[in-house]
Amino acid sequence: MSARDIDWDGVRLHVVTGKGGTGKTTVAAALALALAAGGRKVLLVEVEGRQGIAQVFDTAPLPYEERKIAVAPGGGDVYALVIDPEEAMLEYVEMFYGMRRAGKALNKIGLIDFATTIAPGLRDVLVTGKTSEAVRRRDKSGKRVYDAVVMDAPPTGRITRFLNVTSEVAGLARIGPVKNHADLVRGVVASPETAVHFVTLLEEMPVQETLDGIESLRAANLPVGGVFINMVRPELLPKTALDAAMKNAFDPGELALGLKAAGLADGTADASAIAESLAAEIREHARRTSLERRERRSLAKAKVPRYELPLLADGSDPAGLHELAQAIRAQGAA
Repeated sequence: MSARDIDWDGVRLHVVTGKGGTGKTTVAAALALALAAGGRKVLLVEVEGRQGIAQVFDTAPLPYEERKIAVAPGGGDVYALVIDPEEAMLEYVEMFYGMRRAGKALNKIGLIDFATTIAPGLRDVLVTGKTSEAVRRRDKSGKRVYDAVVMDAPPTGRITRFLNVTSEVAGLARIGPVKNHADLVRGVVASPETAVHFVTLLEEMPVQETLDGIESLRAANLPVGGVFINMVRPELLPKTALDAAMKNAFDPGELALGLKAAGLADGTADASAIAESLAAEIREHARRTSLERRERRSLAKAKVPRYELPLLADGSDPAGLHELAQAIRAQGAA
């Protein structure tokens, strides 16, 4: 696939958000694998401290350091970083004030927790700042260290405030290193090199939360990416059969005759019982399919790229991640 075929060519920071239960971390991990395919180097960042990345890659809990955790198809590498706000605060104190040792002493007496409690937005600035630094970082030759960075971000309901908090902190600190740092982070987060992607299911609540989140980002002038529709199940019957089932025009009697003729039932009573059970499943499948079609139409109104990812039969193990990564690449998202 050439660069012209990739929807997000030029984007270097992929922020992944979604309502709880939609598989946000799994999709972020799969996106990192997809972006790394073909020999690229990608950093996958976790900001909530849940060790979700370790779980989806089936590895031990990750420390606060960049560590290689997976090899993508074609030889690319995925590194992971679980950001610890306290460690990020110590780095901040050293970077801007040259007070690493003093910072450790301050941490022991709880002053760092005190500071982030008084200004809760500061914690988010530290987390986004660490991610932004990874996006900007270059090696001694001047080449970018990472081809892309994927952030497993907070849930949809908090994403706009999380990304926009740099503006609030910059407003509180009008001069000095805090403001300069916040402005630098904002410059990355709000730039065309960033895209905020949403993960959803074809269900009413996560779809509505996704639409609300997209509207909120646009109002804040933050860059909206695409929508990953996760855990999609195939439509197993033709549209005519599904429409008939929705109208209760599906005849279990005819189904029973068909089962008996095909030798799938021993007698009339057995065929009728199987047919009734099967008809109920068909009606449920038709009802769910109708609802999912409605949610697809709702998502289409947002006018952003949409990608459908299959429901994994064996769950989100490492093999499943590669399957999702392949689906992401096949649809041009990476």
